[in-house]
Amino acid sequence: MTGPAAGPTAHDVSMEVDSERATVPFIVSNSANQYRIPHRIWSGAIEEDWNMKLPLKRSEFASRRRFVTKIGSLMGAAAVTSALPLRDAWALETLTMLTWNGFAEREVVGDFVDKHGVKIRAKYYTGGDEMLALISQSPPGTYDVILADGEYVQQLRTAGYIDKLNPADYPFNDYFPEFRRFPMLWHENDMYALLMRFGFLGVSFNTKYITDEQASSYEMFWDKKLKGKVAHFDWHLPNLGQMSLLNGNPKPYDIDAAAWQKVQDRTMSLRPQIAGFFGYGGTLSALKTEQVHAMLGIGDWITGLLARDGGSFKTVVPKEGGLQWDECLCIGKGSRKTELATKFLQYMASPEGQVKAATMKAYPALIPNQEGWKLLSKVNHVAAERGGMLMDEYNVMNIIREGRIHDRQLPVQQSLQDWNNFWQKYKSA
Repeated sequence: MTGPAAGPTAHDVSMEVDSERATVPFIVSNSANQYRIPHRIWSGAIEEDWNMKLPLKRSEFASRRRFVTKIGSLMGAAAVTSALPLRDAWALETLTMLTWNGFAEREVVGDFVDKHGVKIRAKYYTGGDEMLALISQSPPGTYDVILADGEYVQQLRTAGYIDKLNPADYPFNDYFPEFRRFPMLWHENDMYALLMRFGFLGVSFNTKYITDEQASSYEMFWDKKLKGKVAHFDWHLPNLGQMSLLNGNPKPYDIDAAAWQKVQDRTMSLRPQIAGFFGYGGTLSALKTEQVHAMLGIGDWITGLLARDGGSFKTVVPKEGGLQWDECLCIGKGSRKTELATKFLQYMASPEGQVKAATMKAYPALIPNQEGWKLLSKVNHVAAERGGMLMDEYNVMNIIREGRIHDRQLPVQQSLQDWNNFWQKYKSA
């Protein structure tokens, strides 16, 4: 958001406190404008609207003078990250979002917020099951926008958690043809989600210890030299999907009982090689510290992040094929802000929004909008090249068109619980 040219000083700060709601909106002003930044205090901790970190506890508000002095020193050291003229701030419309970590940060949504004069309040989740649980426990309309992995869209539709979308509202002529009517996001002739970004899962490894040739097959993970240096991202869908590809199943998630048993047997044979099972943070740490040299269940969304920071990490699609993850935007059932939510989806589907999606700091991704590719190559050619998103070179669309990529899905002939039960058994073996 646009703010004053210089940061405020201590005497530019005043405070209001609503004791019943434990709400502390404070005013920052300069000679030209006043700015109001609201914060909510729950159990002594501040829940901030943007990334402003104010380590103040309830006891610290006993003295107005002490509070103003502390806020002033903080404001004098850094520019205000989110500020609107006072006359507008009181009437800010809020768009609520349920999403993966990082998506609602200012680097991604700031331009939209500035243009429309709104706030975005996000709840982050860490997996599809948690997402479904959070929605089921909340009244309809709690979340205006829901970001979901593609394989969960039909569950959201069946449960009545999301509304239909109007395809005419979105720039599908700018999308690659493969993504204009993405199957998992439609039911019959109705569209329920908008594909925003995607990525590949394959063989992920440290290039200091493993070559591209060695990583050309999932068989690499059984190499005795890697014993104790292989790990899993702790989620059954990508890992077992990769095992299914290794077993030669052309539809890795649509397998009969005999093929499912072979997937389980093949997976169990890898257990002696495994150093551990990690979530997002643990995966980054295990690779960066070289606790592990290779990992299943991840892709460039992890190794690309590490490589962007100078690490020697890479993901390749092996000869058996890779998996594709998809992140999609939905409008929550019962939202009273469908018009604003639609505008947000339109922004994220635009070339400008797509560039933000591709270069998100939390983890990078590929984007389905051709015009987004062109803009990315202009504003961040390094990111476009590293991601394989240059129109005039061999790129990720060639890999898809060669039939080497399979959509990550929910199991078809087994239940999701069947896969999860085996995964827990495997982890404890």
